[in-house]
Amino acid sequence: MRQLVIAERVCLIGHIVSMVFGLVGILLVVPNAEIIMNLTEVGQTAMQWSMAGGGVVYMILGATAVFLYAYRTLGLGRALAFMLPSVFISLGSELSGTSTGFPFGHYSYLSGLGYKIAGLVPFTIPLSWFYVGCVSYLLARAGLEVDKKPSLWRHVGAIALGALLLTSWDFVLDPAMSQTSLPFWYWQQPGAFFGMPYQNFAGWMGTGSVFMTVAALLWKNNPIKLERSQLNLPLIVYLSNFGFATVMSLAAGFSIPVLLGLLLGVAPAVALWWQGTNGQAVAVDAGTGEISVAKVKVALK
Repeated sequence: MRQLVIAERVCLIGHIVSMVFGLVGILLVVPNAEIIMNLTEVGQTAMQWSMAGGGVVYMILGATAVFLYAYRTLGLGRALAFMLPSVFISLGSELSGTSTGFPFGHYSYLSGLGYKIAGLVPFTIPLSWFYVGCVSYLLARAGLEVDKKPSLWRHVGAIALGALLLTSWDFVLDPAMSQTSLPFWYWQQPGAFFGMPYQNFAGWMGTGSVFMTVAALLWKNNPIKLERSQLNLPLIVYLSNFGFATVMSLAAGFSIPVLLGLLLGVAPAVALWWQGTNGQAVAVDAGTGEISVAKVKVALK
């Protein structure tokens, strides 16, 4: 278990560092070619590698960190019960979107995000749906205390809130990634919302809601109980990815999408994390057999 925690943290740190490195490359190095010329041979090689594969690395590390976290806290069955539907359902939506325009609108991916499945969708895109979708749903489910006070409306609310957090990330990410000096995809029919069609957001809400619903049904007989301290990684992953998109959007002059994302994404995410149970459960370290027990307050009459 200890080795699993170390691997999870290494992947999380690598994920964040990769995003920072990517921001430096996209916002500082690419617009100023003379910087590259002044770098050492090693530095030039590093920047070339970053531009060619930096986006791939940060998404793989993010997906790995979240999967290890889910495996450690939820168990392998529940981790796979979220990952597989999210990857395959989002891939289906992306393939449909890039082929027919449904459900997001007409768009195409450029290079920079890895091998394209069927020549249309980079393999990293479903991974990003998985890891941001997973942390969004876990924050919503724990914050609404779905497993502590189960009801149909709490389940529906968690799915709706999780999909909203996921979509709010795209409010900020999409304008920056499609309309800056180094775009990763482009809209064939630009829409009214900073180049994006409103249909795109309906597609994001719909796709996220579908795979979160499937996961909720698969988890039906296996409730999860996460304390607030166990929600730190989901919150960190959500905020760091939102931060990456925010810097990109602000650098491109898109402030309104950032404000909208803060209102509908960051604020609810923090509130849901805070609402999570502030306690500690008994934890068993499978590697050492050590047991740590939380402090217990006892009231005597």
